[in-house]
Amino acid sequence: FDPRHYLGTHCHGFPKTGPHRLRFLLESVKDLRETLKKKGSTLVVRKGRPEDVVRDLITQLGSVSAVVFHEEVRETL
Repeated sequence: FDPRHYLGTHCHGFPKTGPHRLRFLLESVKDLRETLKKKGSTLVVRKGRPEDVVRDLITQLGSVSAVVFHEEVRETL
């Protein structure tokens, strides 16, 4: 979870993630983790800036052959 996603928007300062959206997101992540556990896998969840968290995870894991990510599209007015 990137803390920057819970700040105000770029243009008008409105919250990007309100309480209902946050609850939905947390419930979805919990459900995904439970589904993966049933299949013998797991889900790593971290809070922090992705550029820091991913680097730390790669260091902890040691042998990483690929990293895949997506970037949020920002509206420009």
